[in-house]
Amino acid sequence: MAELLLELLSEEIPARMQGRGTDDLKRLVTARLAAQRIAHGAVRAWSTPRRLTLVIEGVADAQPDRAEERRGPRVGAPEQALAGFLSANNADRGSLIERDTPKGRFWFLDVYEAGRATIEVLPELIAGAMTDLPWPKSMRWGVHQIRWVRPLRSILCLFGGAVVPVRFGHLTAGNTTQGHRFLAPEFVQVHDFAGYAAALDKAYVVLDPAERRRRIAADAATLAADLGLMLRADEGLLEEVAGLVEWPTVLAGRIDDAFMDVPAEVLVSAMRTHQRYFVAEDSHGRLAPVFVLVSNLNPDDGGAAIIHGNERVLRARLADAKFFWDTDRQTRLDARLGRLGDILFQAKLGTVAEKAGRIAALARQLAAHIPDADPALAERAGLLAKADLVTGMVGEFPEIQGIMGSYYATHDGEPKAVAQAIATHYAPAGPSDQIPTGPVAIAVALADKLDTLAGFFAIDEKPTGSKDPYALRRAALGILRILIETGVRLPLKPAITAAAEGYRPLLGAIDTARLYDDLMGFFADRLKVLMRDRGVRHDLIAAVLAGVDDAGANYDDVVRLLARVSALQSFLDGEDGANLLAAYRRASNIVRIEEKKDGTTYGGAVDADLLVEPEEVSLHGALVAARAEIATALAGEDDERAMTALAGIRAPVDAFFDRVTVNCEMAERRRNRLHLLSQIRAALEAVADFSKIEG
Repeated sequence: MAELLLELLSEEIPARMQGRGTDDLKRLVTARLAAQRIAHGAVRAWSTPRRLTLVIEGVADAQPDRAEERRGPRVGAPEQALAGFLSANNADRGSLIERDTPKGRFWFLDVYEAGRATIEVLPELIAGAMTDLPWPKSMRWGVHQIRWVRPLRSILCLFGGAVVPVRFGHLTAGNTTQGHRFLAPEFVQVHDFAGYAAALDKAYVVLDPAERRRRIAADAATLAADLGLMLRADEGLLEEVAGLVEWPTVLAGRIDDAFMDVPAEVLVSAMRTHQRYFVAEDSHGRLAPVFVLVSNLNPDDGGAAIIHGNERVLRARLADAKFFWDTDRQTRLDARLGRLGDILFQAKLGTVAEKAGRIAALARQLAAHIPDADPALAERAGLLAKADLVTGMVGEFPEIQGIMGSYYATHDGEPKAVAQAIATHYAPAGPSDQIPTGPVAIAVALADKLDTLAGFFAIDEKPTGSKDPYALRRAALGILRILIETGVRLPLKPAITAAAEGYRPLLGAIDTARLYDDLMGFFADRLKVLMRDRGVRHDLIAAVLAGVDDAGANYDDVVRLLARVSALQSFLDGEDGANLLAAYRRASNIVRIEEKKDGTTYGGAVDADLLVEPEEVSLHGALVAARAEIATALAGEDDERAMTALAGIRAPVDAFFDRVTVNCEMAERRRNRLHLLSQIRAALEAVADFSKIEG
């Protein structure tokens, strides 16, 4: 048993690719070891901006010997088949053995293969893993034909202290590594992982990204506390910055007071998105005139020069922001609407100006379904929602579009509800993002997303596989989250139809029925994904969705649908529900088999005069009463009452199957009993399509 150490040293790897890169390297190498029958122990992997490192403990010194019996052609098979078998196995006729099998007598070869030394297997194994690393983007450089995420500089590969001569393009592995690019650029020799880790530590490299994150977080929090401030939590930025430095040094700089009247979102964007600085706040949660940076150096002046340089860069960016802030407010938002006609939304779907008009009209219609939403304010907010796209500030800081529109709307004297709707109409942008909460804001956010979905589905630009260039899945999930978390009872069918109508001047006639079906299927898939994480069974969602009545009542209302799903899940978790599900399947199977055999359908009315057995009389009465009760309960949106009515037929159903023979000799009674079984199915399917329920 020996230790395998591999380091791939390159130019700076993008931070977002490092974690996946180490996982893929570990997966590919261990999979190949398994394929070569080489046992090993614990596997660990790390990344820094310039390297991927893998160490595997307890790797076997050699493959085990292998004895294998290989079956060839049947005895008496054509000579050509036998010759092909011998050639494929590099054997002669004298090696063949005849053996009996349950399928007859066959030729066999007993093959013995001595295991190869691991160090002989490793060069090709590791080179193959390097070739197959699935980087999101890779490149060639110089005259070299190999591809890598960034130019690869060296390979370190040791097995039990001996160099493994891995060849990858123009590179051959050795036993040297390099420290920090600036602080310790010399190459040093290593013989094992312990020595490797010690050498990197002396050479200003923190190998473990988790340790880099810990140091950055702790040092930044301490530095902020020393200034009487708190660091704003930002796990995403912490992860990214840890992937940008090998030797993190945390420093603090100041923001000029002249810029503190610029909206806080602009300051945060300039610091976080553009400069990768952490944001500091005072005890009241207000933005402090301080930023925290992470340097990849070990300054001997306490970081004064680094701080000064970063302050100068930030000052220039904030000076631009202040200029745009002051200049943009000189023009009202509504005066900018004409310029939206110069921005293309999508080649077939018109300009952003046309989209703004559609959002305004649709938001006004949707407001009727949202308690306390003012249709006029919803229309106004929808019209202005995209106007900040032509401001200087959003041109420089596109990540705060919407937010800046809200500031400008407030400055223009627009109602507070309008400004709030503009600020949040893109939300939610992700699963952890907050949803709009104001009534007008909800109307505009829903209108924007429905307009986008209806337009792209109308021109058949739907997501395919993992590709979703127009973020349509995010739009659908956003709509569902808004409806579920606010409890807004929006019927999707008229909403989708209204959104499609907005495109008629551009696209002409639209098949709204097909569009509705396509989008409802799309929403259903997204709903299953969304609710799975909340412990709701996807098959119950499918069952309730498929249970639409002829008029389609209630089922395009997400809030109503999920209430039904919740009641159904509680019902099925009980004994009555589980037994009724089994009875439904039994009844459905019998009816289906008999319908196929008889070439007819059984779903007609039951003739009470033909009911002779007490159990079938009882079941018929229970079904009539239950179906009436279920219809009344569902009309009143009382799902619990509907489930109670279903539970009431359990005992008569059980008794019927215990004592009544469906396929009796009398044709009329048999037909009547099949009609009765179909009524069991119909009673349950008034609540949901039980055929789609699993388990």
